[in-house]
Amino acid sequence: MTREPGLLDAFIGWAAERWPYAADTATQAPGAVVVIRARFQMELAEDIWVDELSTTFPAATFRLLTGVPNGDRVLELGEVRTETPEAVSEAIRSHHDITAYEAVFTSDERTIAQYEAEEKSLYEFLRESSLPPEFPVVVEDGVMEYSLTATQTQFDAFCEALDERGRQYELLALVHTDEDDTLLTERQRECLQAALNEGYFDVPRTCTLAELSDTLAVDKSTASETIRRGQARVLEEFLVNRV
Repeated sequence: MTREPGLLDAFIGWAAERWPYAADTATQAPGAVVVIRARFQMELAEDIWVDELSTTFPAATFRLLTGVPNGDRVLELGEVRTETPEAVSEAIRSHHDITAYEAVFTSDERTIAQYEAEEKSLYEFLRESSLPPEFPVVVEDGVMEYSLTATQTQFDAFCEALDERGRQYELLALVHTDEDDTLLTERQRECLQAALNEGYFDVPRTCTLAELSDTLAVDKSTASETIRRGQARVLEEFLVNRV
């Protein structure tokens, strides 16, 4: 079956063009390279549409799942978790920076949509920093949280760029990982990432263990055990090894 190129294909091509190092390092043999995984929190500029809407709906959580520049606009897949999904969806659809909007999924407390926006400052900033974007990017009440993975040199350059721009930010988490010492197994990482993406760790929880196990194509006991083992490794790393 022939598959039409979509948002994911566009993003892969765009990222490969601007960050060829990411593909190169992914194929390198494991060595003594130290990789930094960090999570930042930063206030959004007031001229960005999601800043306006997230402050209008301060109890809502806006999650950019993926996105890619498309000519003079940006094509994005976004999710909003809120008690008023229809009102938030209509506010996004009618915003003057949104040129196209298509709802993909809507429930009582969640909506997912693909849309085109005229604002591209997030991608321009990431391109200038020479770091590929990592999704999801989360916005609540005008404050953005995002993660990055970089070498020490790239991380230092990124922080210097933020300082030079006068951007106020908070470093929420910082982990140095040696490639010879993997924190999680591939399966643990896959399960924890799925649990995070699906809302299993949200408060209140928006995904049940049964739903998560279906997503992972495993039984509930396997999903539960793998997640608990992964959580234990992460907690040990942060609460014991980093003290």
